[in-house]
Amino acid sequence: MIKTNTIQDSFFTNQLITASSSLSRLNHAALAFSHIQNPNAFVYNAMIKASVHCGHPFQGLLCFINMLRNRIFPTSYTYPSLIKACASVSVMGFGEGVHGRVWKTGFDSHVYVQTALIDLYSKLGRVGDARKVFDEIPDRDGFAWTTMVASHVRNKRFREALAVFDEMRINGVSPDAVTMSTVVSACAHLGALDLGKEIHYYVMRNGFDLDVYIGSALIDMYAKCGALDRALVVFFNLRGKNLFCWNSVIEGLAAHGDAEKALAMFSKMEREKIKPNGVTFVSVLSACTHAGLVEEGRRRFSSMTQDYSILPGVEHYGCMVDLLSRAGLLDNALELIKSMKLKPNSVIWGALLGGCKLHKNLEIAKVSVNELMVLEPDNSGHYNLIVNMYADVNRWGEVADVRAIMKQLGVEKTSPGSSWIEIERKIHTFAASDKSHAASGEIHSFLAELYGQMKLDVYLPELASAL
Repeated sequence: MIKTNTIQDSFFTNQLITASSSLSRLNHAALAFSHIQNPNAFVYNAMIKASVHCGHPFQGLLCFINMLRNRIFPTSYTYPSLIKACASVSVMGFGEGVHGRVWKTGFDSHVYVQTALIDLYSKLGRVGDARKVFDEIPDRDGFAWTTMVASHVRNKRFREALAVFDEMRINGVSPDAVTMSTVVSACAHLGALDLGKEIHYYVMRNGFDLDVYIGSALIDMYAKCGALDRALVVFFNLRGKNLFCWNSVIEGLAAHGDAEKALAMFSKMEREKIKPNGVTFVSVLSACTHAGLVEEGRRRFSSMTQDYSILPGVEHYGCMVDLLSRAGLLDNALELIKSMKLKPNSVIWGALLGGCKLHKNLEIAKVSVNELMVLEPDNSGHYNLIVNMYADVNRWGEVADVRAIMKQLGVEKTSPGSSWIEIERKIHTFAASDKSHAASGEIHSFLAELYGQMKLDVYLPELASAL
């Protein structure tokens, strides 16, 4: 093309850049772009899209700046890739500037441009701004609705995600498979089993193909809600099972303490030549931890590196430290932490501290707490755990010292524990010492009555760990 000067034809150059991008050959695309003397908007669009697709968002942003400098006016096809570049590099100032240009040039009525903006604000945690953009779209299609649902799920606003889905159906917009898998994921995180069953029924009634995306989401939802039998039924009814499906079912079995079935499922996965990844081994090691299978856990941990060339991450080390600590092998756990090539995080030191509490090992507990005081100086849980350990052996001087350090640092419990329950498709959330629930008076009255009955039955709660 260079020899025959065909490279100056915008149509052919556009095609060449697009083809190079699909093969992840950004250098070829850039070479073609550099030889065209007067690239038009379509060529610039192709180059911006290629840069973002190949993981070079800054290059895409620079290409857009050059486009403006050369007085080439962007089209509606310019902005989706450009907005994606802003989201990838978290350049919020640039993103807002692009949003302003979208509005100024009249592209704010284009659904796919606005949908890209929703995704941008969502990835930056600005769900309110994402909703504002969504509300400004005159004719919202299914993709826009799905993006808005996913925006809430990404930012852990699961109830709002379900509300948007209900709104979507009320407006007569038909969801697709991506929408349904996202909604099922929201149900999974809420533990809303009845609502999840309804969504499953909706999927079947409306003729959705039970593919690996909806299937893995349903398996995960049923497993998280404790309905393992249903999770297994969905799993075995799937025609094609990819790695995500296997991971979902192994994780579900492991989380509910059914280590034998989780490990059997992993062995079946190996026999079917499905190559596991790091996520798979987190579930496998977690299963070993719940069942106290120390040697099996050690064998699987070694197999991960030796058989599958998967380097252990912090999560894998965390599982192993937890496994060894629960088994009372605290010296081995500490030795493993010291041998890590990665920097141990608070989860790993916390697992070791939990084992120390269980097996009453104050010496190693002090090592763990010293590390946790650096990593999470404001976390009261670690301090309270060591305080309880000192109190158990009547070392009141150390109890006073730790409490003095907590007071000096201003450490206090700022995030009370919370729980939720689903009743008649409605999620009720409760937090410690919280009286904001509409039925709070009735609940506390019933608890007082229940406590009175427990006293009559001579039930004495364990108070040692409440010091």
